[in-house]
Amino acid sequence: MTSTKPPIHALISHSRDLLFGIGLVAALFASAANAQQSKSCEHRGDLASIYCDADGDLVADAPSNPGELQDPDTLVFAYTPVEDPAIYADIWEPFIEHLSKVTGKDVRFFAVQSNAAEIEAMRSNRIHIAGFSTGPTPFAVNLAGAVPFAIMGTDEGEFGYTLQVYTRKDSGIDTLKDLKGKRVAHTSPTSNSGNQAPRALFPKQGIVPGKDYEVVYSGSHDQSMLGVVAGDYDAAPVASEVVDRMAERDLYDPEDVKIIFESSRFPTTSYTYAHNLKPELVKKIREAFLSFDFKGTALGEEFSGVTQFVPITYKKDWQIIRDIQEANGVSYTPQDLDKS
Repeated sequence: MTSTKPPIHALISHSRDLLFGIGLVAALFASAANAQQSKSCEHRGDLASIYCDADGDLVADAPSNPGELQDPDTLVFAYTPVEDPAIYADIWEPFIEHLSKVTGKDVRFFAVQSNAAEIEAMRSNRIHIAGFSTGPTPFAVNLAGAVPFAIMGTDEGEFGYTLQVYTRKDSGIDTLKDLKGKRVAHTSPTSNSGNQAPRALFPKQGIVPGKDYEVVYSGSHDQSMLGVVAGDYDAAPVASEVVDRMAERDLYDPEDVKIIFESSRFPTTSYTYAHNLKPELVKKIREAFLSFDFKGTALGEEFSGVTQFVPITYKKDWQIIRDIQEANGVSYTPQDLDKS
C-alpha cells in the first residue's frame, strides 16, 4: 500500500508551526487548571488539578468517562529536543513505520524545540506518544498526564546513563574542587544530569554550583560539550549517552577533553503515552515499542549499546530523579517548567 503521508522533513516544518511560544505555557496551564478546579479527586499527589491518581502509581489515571478517551486516526510522536531535529526524524523513521504497522494508524513525527513546548503539546492533545528526557519527565507526568512505560535498554533489561563532568585536557582542572572560581556550563534548569543532579551531588564533593563557580546555561548537552571544546566554558556536566553519540558523529575529538567526575547511573529518556488514550490503543502502542528490534536500523546505530525497549514504571524507576529534584526544591509547576 502506498503511504499518503507527507515527507518527514515537511512534517518537521509543519510541526514547528504548531508550537506555542514558551512564554504562553504557564498561562495555558493555569487556564486549564482553573477550569477544572471543581473536578472531584481524593488522590492526586503532585499531579495538576485536571488529573487524578486513584491507584497511587503517581501517574494520571485514564478518564473515567468513556467519552473523554482519545482514539485519533493519526498518532503524533515526539522525541526530546535535540540540536538537529531533521537528523532524528530520519533516525526514527524505521520505528515510526513499525509503530504504524502495529497500531494500524498513520504516525507522524513532531519536532519539538524545547522541553516546555513538548510538555504543552502533550497536555493540549497535540502529541500522543513522546520521549521525554530524564529531568523533564516528572514535569511531563504531573503537568501533561504523560504515562512513562518504556526505556531503551539491553537484551538483559539494563538501562541508564551517567553524569560526566568534562573539561579540556589542558585546562589544569583535575577534580571538582578545581572548578572553584570557574565558568561552568549547565544545560537548563529542568535537566537532570545537566543541572539538577550536579546541584544535589556536587556539594557532597566540596563544590557548590552557583556559589563556588559561575553557572552558565548553555541550552543543551551538545552546546555544553562544544563550548568546553571551544574554550567558552571551563567545564560542563553532561549526560554520558549524549556525548558518546556526539563522539560517534565526530562532533568533537575525545582526545581534546577529559572526565573529572562520573556519577552512578540514572534512567535515560522515558517513552510515554498520553493518559487519555483508549486502553485498546495503549495496548497496541506498548506492543509496538516492546516488539521493536533495534538491530540493523538507524535507531540501533545511533543509540549504540541498546537493543530493545525495556518496560519501566515511573513510580519505581524515577524515584532517584524525584529525590534529586526534591533536594533542589523543584516543584512540578508551570512556573518551574517555564524556567527551562
